[in-house]
Amino acid sequence: MHGPVTVPGTLYVVATPIGNLQDITLRALAVLKEVDSIACEDTRQTRKLLDHYGITTRMVSYHEHNEQERAVELIEELKQGRRVAVVTDAGMPGISDPGYRMITLAIEQGVPVVPIPGASAFLSALVASGLPTDAFRFGGFLPSKRGQRRSVLEGLLGATETQVFYEAPHRLLETLEDVVETLGATRYVVVAREVTKLHEEFLRGPAEKVLADLASRDEVRGEITLLIAKADEAAEPVAKKKGIHDRLEKIMREESLDEKTALKKVAKEFGLSKSEAYRRLQREK
Repeated sequence: MHGPVTVPGTLYVVATPIGNLQDITLRALAVLKEVDSIACEDTRQTRKLLDHYGITTRMVSYHEHNEQERAVELIEELKQGRRVAVVTDAGMPGISDPGYRMITLAIEQGVPVVPIPGASAFLSALVASGLPTDAFRFGGFLPSKRGQRRSVLEGLLGATETQVFYEAPHRLLETLEDVVETLGATRYVVVAREVTKLHEEFLRGPAEKVLADLASRDEVRGEITLLIAKADEAAEPVAKKKGIHDRLEKIMREESLDEKTALKKVAKEFGLSKSEAYRRLQREK
């Protein structure tokens, strides 16, 4: 590489490895060496990367708790002609990580913003998942509260693109249970765990099968990306093919059940949540 690769008064948004320290570009290393300071989500984590490559650039702390005030300070430095790189612990800044505020503030203040591409957990998981990549939606982290999470998942019943989410390992089993309840036991999912790291693993299959596999383990660890297949056009509209109303009446008649109990059976049979089965029933009436 010939000459400087950085320009005074520029904010560089630099992707860092998501696990394997070799997953960093030559350009990213050159930028991190040349800038005046590196804004880090966790200086201890970034120190490991810098030490590995012999980089001695000054680091400043920049995380979700000091993001607002530190962003203003760094923008002032940029306006005075200093060069700043922003990094997170892993991956691309601004993707479910700090960085967005500083980037938008820099743009508002007329400071050039230059992306330095590299590793991304959700893209790495997507391309190795085996699910269609022609149309996908990245939804960040699913809500931690079960009711809110189920509402999000119910909205995916007829999704026409692959869905990609991050999930905390301690919530993964609950989330997969919710997938089974809201989208059906046969909805195809992929759990990508510890991508690029030593114990990288992909679990692929119907939600019920993947859930059973993970539930049999002592615990689930590591960084998790959850991918949910789009609705299967051949299998998903089973309620429309059979008709929930007709099936409900048949079960009530043959098994002498009240409507509430019968609807619960129908929902399970069609792989739907009770609330979704009820909504479809109302639409059919």
